[in-house]
Amino acid sequence: MYKQLKQAAMASVVALGFIAGSAQASALMNGAGATFPYPIYAKWADAYKTKTGMSLNYQSIGSGGGIKQIKAKTVDFGASDKPLPIEELNESGLLQFPMVMGGVVPVANLPGIKPGELKLTGPVLADIYLGKIKTWDDVAIAKLNRGVKLPSEKIATVARADGSGTTYIFTHYLSKVSPEFKEKIGNNTSVSWPSGVSGKGNEGVASYVQRIKGAIGYVEYAYALQNKMTYAQLQNKTGKFVSPDSASFQAAAAGADWANTPGFNLMLTDQPGAGSWPITGATFILMHKNQSKPEVAQEVLKFFDWAYRHGDKLAEQLDYVPMPAAVVKLVEETWKKEIKDPSGKAVWTEASIQK
Repeated sequence: MYKQLKQAAMASVVALGFIAGSAQASALMNGAGATFPYPIYAKWADAYKTKTGMSLNYQSIGSGGGIKQIKAKTVDFGASDKPLPIEELNESGLLQFPMVMGGVVPVANLPGIKPGELKLTGPVLADIYLGKIKTWDDVAIAKLNRGVKLPSEKIATVARADGSGTTYIFTHYLSKVSPEFKEKIGNNTSVSWPSGVSGKGNEGVASYVQRIKGAIGYVEYAYALQNKMTYAQLQNKTGKFVSPDSASFQAAAAGADWANTPGFNLMLTDQPGAGSWPITGATFILMHKNQSKPEVAQEVLKFFDWAYRHGDKLAEQLDYVPMPAAVVKLVEETWKKEIKDPSGKAVWTEASIQK
């Protein structure tokens, strides 16, 4: 059973956007993008509003939308689960930094099968989405699930309809473990699936999976918990079957070399380690280096600094993995060096930190 704390934490994950605080509050900071981190951004924003009185307006429209909006300068920050390469960042005058880590999980509508009871491998999951495995009692699935009563139900695949960092992480993993998937479908925020239905946002995918018997989809872990969905164990790089949780996400992130990765452009899929969840990823914030409204940029950075320093417990309640202190230090040093006001003065300084 899920803890009451987790249920309360997920209560805000209802709409596609939120404004922290009362309906009358004037939102000072505006962001848009990834649905993957939406649950924790909502929790952080509410807590920050209570502490400081400052409001955050975040529209959960998908990573593709977040990238477009920050490039167009219609928001103060964009959010994406797909890290942009250093060349694209430089071309657009953007700074990118990781905010929190979490896991993408396969979820299925299989009455009678409990969460974590179904076992899958990466290649089998890829073959399901390639349309090669069409029913749940296929021999490839049955071999992995001896003793589990699998239905002869036809598999209905569910994917994201919008440009999505969750799709980017999911297809990045499947492209690693299946050469055929890499060749025929590939890795991107939006791909051409051979069959199935598509839903908007993690919540749209979760909704379709819940409604369609025999469906399989992929969502950020908090959405699987919120909706009490049947999620699968996955076989990781070492051959171990693992369940998604904060410990397995942390295991996947343990070896991440952020310090030597230009632009923090790092993927965490199919990582080594016996306890690693294979579809783990970070989610990123995008901001312009040259800020025409430095006072707004400073408030945005104050919010993210507060989240780094004081938001760990809230993140862990939703099974996200906070960024290590050493990475936070790297990120904030980058803020000092890269984010400038029109006169070339640093927007972020030690004096900006809220204790």
